[in-house]
Amino acid sequence: MIRRRFSLGAAGLLLVALVVSSGCNTTYGPRLGWLGYPIPLSPFIQHQMEDQFWENERYNKVPILDSLAPGVPAIALDEPSKDEIIRVLEKSHPVEGGLPFVYETQRNNVKITIEPIADSIDPPRVYPLIGPAQLHHAQYRCTLHFSEVTRVGWPVPYTTTNEDAREVIYVDHDHLHMVGNVDPGTGTAM
Repeated sequence: MIRRRFSLGAAGLLLVALVVSSGCNTTYGPRLGWLGYPIPLSPFIQHQMEDQFWENERYNKVPILDSLAPGVPAIALDEPSKDEIIRVLEKSHPVEGGLPFVYETQRNNVKITIEPIADSIDPPRVYPLIGPAQLHHAQYRCTLHFSEVTRVGWPVPYTTTNEDAREVIYVDHDHLHMVGNVDPGTGTAM
């Protein structure tokens, strides 16, 4: 009985020694203990975090452009991208359901038309941390034409199709134009 306990204890001690001395766990620098090992992350949460980073990096910042050239019409050149329009659609009109074989809604054959509605520039003013600049407003009406398919699987299975579904989304694009001659060496306006 004592030999069996001793052999189990020795086997456990040997297993711990093998794990600790393997090449995968040796590090140079501070030891973090159990915090040094990677924690598995759900693919859903990872995808959600990547989407949040993409939106913040791409669409939630106001760009600062050079000053407007005299005699050139000041029109906005950056239409909203299709990715941005679809993201706005998903936020404002989310697809209902999402339970496979119970209730699903799909949007198929999406066609997007983009029309500029308004394009205006505010008078120059001083913005903190930026300096003198003008705010350029551009507003677009985006019409989405698609076919919407709804599948219900319980209690009575049926499918409905709306071939002429239509959504209208308004997207605002604002950016700043610097005012005056900007010296790139000092970052001040003259």
